[in-house]
Amino acid sequence: MTDQVAAFKLALGNYPTGVTVVTACHESDPIGLTVNSFASVSIDPLLILWSLDKKSQLHSYFTAAPKFAVNILASDQEHLCTLFASKIPDRFAQAKWSTSTFGLPILHDTAAILQCKSFQQIDAGDHTIFIGQVIDITNFQKEPLLYHRRHIGQIPKSFYS
Repeated sequence: MTDQVAAFKLALGNYPTGVTVVTACHESDPIGLTVNSFASVSIDPLLILWSLDKKSQLHSYFTAAPKFAVNILASDQEHLCTLFASKIPDRFAQAKWSTSTFGLPILHDTAAILQCKSFQQIDAGDHTIFIGQVIDITNFQKEPLLYHRRHIGQIPKSFYS
């Protein structure tokens, strides 16, 4: 690893982010993975983005998916973060989920769910950036799960003092 790559990883590892699980369907099977590279893009139209390493086992499935869901994890869902970041073949067998009216696998008890139709995919180095147009939003008003310095957890109560 070069000094530049190490410095890049150190800087971005110190940047706290929320944690999501992005889900879709491949043929009739649900697919999903943990993603922290999630951000809003536009209000008009409503657009969001996330990125995925081209080496991911699920990369070709997501590039072919016409729609996907961004499940914003709640502060008590560390187990889902870990589960969907793992290489376990059938992650959905260990999670509470259902199929939405849009035909997408959605996780239960999350902080929010954004269901999206694929808007654009951008080749970006060793990753693909997925931009989705939000077609449905469900908010559950729960505290979010955070990722910082390779740790996951909730916002400290002292943050709001």
